[in-house]
Amino acid sequence: MRIGIGIGQPNPIGDTSSLDLMLDRFKKAEQDGFQSAWMANIFSLDAITTLALAGRETRSLELGTFVVPTYPRHPAAIAQQALTTSLASGGRFTLGVGLSHRIVIEDMFGLDFSKPIRHMREYLSVLNPLLAGEAARFTGEEYRVAAQLSVPGAQKPSLIVAALGPQMLKLAGRMADGTATWMGGPRYLRETAIPTITAAATEAGRPAPRIVSGFPVAVTNMRDEALAAAAKDFANYGQLPSYRAVLDREGVEGPGDIAIVGDEATVRARLKELAEIGVTDLNASAFRVPGDDEVLGRTWDFLASVARDGL
Repeated sequence: MRIGIGIGQPNPIGDTSSLDLMLDRFKKAEQDGFQSAWMANIFSLDAITTLALAGRETRSLELGTFVVPTYPRHPAAIAQQALTTSLASGGRFTLGVGLSHRIVIEDMFGLDFSKPIRHMREYLSVLNPLLAGEAARFTGEEYRVAAQLSVPGAQKPSLIVAALGPQMLKLAGRMADGTATWMGGPRYLRETAIPTITAAATEAGRPAPRIVSGFPVAVTNMRDEALAAAAKDFANYGQLPSYRAVLDREGVEGPGDIAIVGDEATVRARLKELAEIGVTDLNASAFRVPGDDEVLGRTWDFLASVARDGL
């Protein structure tokens, strides 16, 4: 399992409101031995643009979005951004896309969220050929596209789709290189996500999919305080229907129960479990624990050591 770190939101170390500080985080992640670094596209810096800049500041680190919502960006526009970022990073860019949530797409952006599976299927039907440097010729209910892009020297980015429910997991298996999961614990991954997407990829004649799983992580001896902090900091995810369904499949009460917390031996054991059930990539989101002022740096350093030396 490759060890990656989340940079941006949630905030791994210190204040990331400055673009320069953000780019310093990516450079530090590479210097410290992380294999990948991931950035969410929320309501601050644009993730794809930031990763293009990070691609010019790094040499070996995989850079990925975790994830960019599809609805606000036409697939041709996001393909153009992704190919440019792939070129800027020397082919180290992974494009992670996802639906977002009804509260964002309809209530904030005023777009129709009534057919999310159809939307993603049509979106990928346009996006995939454009990322491969081919012409997109597609007529559907939502998209009617006849377009082609030319970004000389750009490698096709790896494409992962945020997928939680069975229908989206099957779609990701058929039409993408893997999935990004968040709020899904080991039971959900073992019993639902990994077998569902893997079976779909096999049926479609595709390679084994990447399973990029995001987890809140804190290396600390203050376990109870860490669990309470995770429950508070990530509480909103338990209110969103798609994440609530995943938490229910896991059989837990809330987001705090998904967090990986404890001393180094405990965290290492949890990571080994994820690797054994088939997670290919970890996206670790370090978080603060009241009363443990060193937790962010300690968590970063431990995860970096695992990235360098293995589990």
